[in-house]
Amino acid sequence: MNLKRFNWEPYLLLLPSALYLVFFLAWPMFQAFGLAFQADDGHLTLDYMQRMFSDVMFSAALINTVKLIIAIVPLQFILALVMALLMMERLRGSDILVYIYSIPLAISDLAAGIIWFSIFTQRGYLNSLLYGLGVLDKPFLFLNYQSNWPFAAIVLAEVWRATSIVFVILVAGLQSIPRDYAEAAEVFGANWFTRVWRVTLPLLRPSIQTALILRTILAVQMFAVVVAIAGRGMTVLANEAYRWYSEYRSPHLAATYAMFILVISLGTAFIYLRALRVKEEMVL
Repeated sequence: MNLKRFNWEPYLLLLPSALYLVFFLAWPMFQAFGLAFQADDGHLTLDYMQRMFSDVMFSAALINTVKLIIAIVPLQFILALVMALLMMERLRGSDILVYIYSIPLAISDLAAGIIWFSIFTQRGYLNSLLYGLGVLDKPFLFLNYQSNWPFAAIVLAEVWRATSIVFVILVAGLQSIPRDYAEAAEVFGANWFTRVWRVTLPLLRPSIQTALILRTILAVQMFAVVVAIAGRGMTVLANEAYRWYSEYRSPHLAATYAMFILVISLGTAFIYLRALRVKEEMVL
């Protein structure tokens, strides 16, 4: 009896990605886990976890991170959804909107933060414009860390920079939905809003799930934009991990913060997977 020859080609194609995940994700994660829960003498310990929770900056970093997630993710999702729906309406010139919306994807986190810092700083573009128009008689200190302006500037910078990520995912999902469903609903008298709410969004749920998981995880890990705009005036969890590693030379505490960020990321991903669970019949 002739045995069918085993096909190695799929595994060879997956090998580079698997090696990348092992060496650049799995192994560093394993090392971080060891630093967070293992003392220098090799014994397991929770001392670093307790020190993190008792850190004077931990509460502020956690609160600021949660506030940024709540402010950024819903706003980005709504804007990206509106942009994607407008593009799918096939309006004149809508094809070029994809390129316009995707421009911020080419800009790094730090560059986006510097751009928006140059807008809101005391001698920045916004103050120059308002002074030139006669609205202000002297520069206004937008980035006053006793006010909410630094927080608003970070939200604007992140919305401008990363909304296109959600937009691209939603457009890909919308393009995979057959137009027959919307046309059938229109035949039965459904208006545009009803078609979007009753037909498009349920079928778009897998893409919405992916976009929200990805964007929330990136928001939890936000670092460069906060540093560029707020400096030491505002801190988030990623800032504290960097501070403990670079300034206080404590890789154990830095790894503990990193593990805490990982737990939050996994928790939010689990919530999205449960809340936006796709039924089997919907996939079919």
